[in-house]
Amino acid sequence: MASTYALDFEKPLQELERQIENLQKLGEEGKIDVAEEIRLLQVRLNTVRQEIYGALSPIQRVQVARHPRRPYTLDYLSTIFTDFIELHGDRLYRDDPSIVGGWARLAGLSVMVIGHQKGRDTKENLKRNFGMAHPEGYRKALRLMKMAAKFGAPVITLIDTPGAYPGLGAEERGQSEALARNILEMAALPTPIVAVVIGEGGSGGALALGTADRILMFENSVYSVISPEGCAAILWKDASQRERAADALKLTAQDLLKSKLIDEVLPEPMGGAHLDPDATGEALREALIRHVNELRKIRPEKLVRRRGDKFAAMGAFTEA
Repeated sequence: MASTYALDFEKPLQELERQIENLQKLGEEGKIDVAEEIRLLQVRLNTVRQEIYGALSPIQRVQVARHPRRPYTLDYLSTIFTDFIELHGDRLYRDDPSIVGGWARLAGLSVMVIGHQKGRDTKENLKRNFGMAHPEGYRKALRLMKMAAKFGAPVITLIDTPGAYPGLGAEERGQSEALARNILEMAALPTPIVAVVIGEGGSGGALALGTADRILMFENSVYSVISPEGCAAILWKDASQRERAADALKLTAQDLLKSKLIDEVLPEPMGGAHLDPDATGEALREALIRHVNELRKIRPEKLVRRRGDKFAAMGAFTEA
């Protein structure tokens, strides 16, 4: 079936899918053997998909990372984890649906899973605030992390947000302090932490779940200090310069691995995670099991020291 939603650069793929679908209908209605024609179109479709996805530009990867059919945190919680029990509230103000978290099992091991959650439609996006958490969302996340540390359970965070919500109410309730507090507390949390950028990793909203022992990114995810549109608006006063900004930000998984800001790039099916969520989930499951098992062998005090060294070594500076 032809995709109901296609990115700009995916239009040739959508047209080929439509041709295949029309041929299938023609064969069924007219009882005509069109198997060979469909096979040739399928070969062409796979070839074009490989050509497009084998040479994605940074801004195209941003579009794939934002794809509305891409798997979200709750999708992974229902496929690669078991026995998930969602925990709510920050014990200070309210529950924030933009961040979901709770106990789950990964290959039989009890872990605390926390992640941003976007919506699939307008109603759900309003409920989830498009994955942009308020301060209470980050305070809830920190409460769950401390609970995990109390019981010696690993923490797994799934990052997918344009950024922390910048609204007036969020600022009044201490958004900046909440983000800074999470980063500070995560740096000293005496339990293994694995963070995975599953879609967008935007600004402090991502860092507040990303101060981890291991940072992984999916092949078509992005991680940056600001969105390309925001960067273009600030630097060139023109949001249409987003392609130029995306190139300059070096926000792709491949660029970040080269800069040693992340630890591993997870493969996606050709065409993006949304085309085969099961295969994507299995790649994530395998990586999480491997990294968690490695980190559990390290003593907590050594784990914290290594985590601090990891982030202290990032970047470069000169002294006058």
